[in-house]
Amino acid sequence: MAINKKDRKRAKRRALRVRSSVNKGGLPRVSVFRSHKQIHGQIIDDIKHHTIVSFASSQLENPSGDKKAIAHIVGKELAQKAKAKGIDRVLFDRGSYKYHGRVKALADGMREGGVTI
Repeated sequence: MAINKKDRKRAKRRALRVRSSVNKGGLPRVSVFRSHKQIHGQIIDDIKHHTIVSFASSQLENPSGDKKAIAHIVGKELAQKAKAKGIDRVLFDRGSYKYHGRVKALADGMREGGVTI
């Protein structure tokens, strides 16, 4: 089995393990996608199976700073959109990513924006 195939299987197992504990809450969840250049966050209602709000770093007008600072800004913007929709409490779904760096910065930005994680 190729090394990247093993890595994909391992990442999928990790994501399912994280998601299984997140889905027990009944609250909307924040799903994070991180690529090499961008970071995306979306708040999903698992009961109705639709995305409530989303925001990505590609939607920023003039992104400045390093990727961590941009992720923090994305978290704040996502929190503002969530507050406008009446969402003040969510569960954080980090997927297969470790909770550090840009993923943690996005979560901290959401907390700073007034959403409880």
